[in-house]
Amino acid sequence: MITLKYHGHSCWEIDNAKHRIMIDPFLSGNQFAKVKAGEFDTMSAILITHGHGDHIGDGVEIAKKTGALVVSNFEIANYFSNHGCNSHPLHIGGGAAFPFGHVKLTIAHHASTGPNGEPLGNPAGIVLTIDGKRIYHAGDTGLFLDMKLIGEMSGPLDIALLPIGDNFTMGIDDAVKATELLNARVNIPMHYNTFPYIVVDPREFVAKVKARGREAQVVAPGECFELA
Repeated sequence: MITLKYHGHSCWEIDNAKHRIMIDPFLSGNQFAKVKAGEFDTMSAILITHGHGDHIGDGVEIAKKTGALVVSNFEIANYFSNHGCNSHPLHIGGGAAFPFGHVKLTIAHHASTGPNGEPLGNPAGIVLTIDGKRIYHAGDTGLFLDMKLIGEMSGPLDIALLPIGDNFTMGIDDAVKATELLNARVNIPMHYNTFPYIVVDPREFVAKVKARGREAQVVAPGECFELA
């Protein structure tokens, strides 16, 4: 059993009872996060989609405290190494196997400046394979046709975690189209309501996805989704 716990925005904690992985660990300043960075004593890995502060978040603090391996693009991996963290660099289209699973970076259409405006490479999505299950975290992105290739080449995808907040990423209708391209077993919305610019109703996304014969579910911050 794999547990995906949502901490709001784009932050997910993935646990298979052997390894604990966090994606985009934005907790401080995240009004929906019900935990603090200092509460984590163990973490196998931290995966970062891009350099913006609401995605790098508390990654340095958590990585230094727990010894977690930070996996991201080359520039972000160097950023973490320069802050005293263990890191492994990847880049778009590349993947690597780790004790906790396999990580591959995909394209994402966004930006990737760091917390102080420094350039931190290209934004990415992540395909995480763990215990034979495939989880796609789209990162911050607009809709793009190559999502169909991500679904086909990685597939079958078990879960797609998709931004729906509009303004900076896909809105609901584009995210619904993304579910058709990706063909994941379950689609879960993220990156909404954290800031005034991205306030939307995730139930609208779920209703529209289900109307097209696909599965979707809202996971509220602090709640979990169990992937069997």
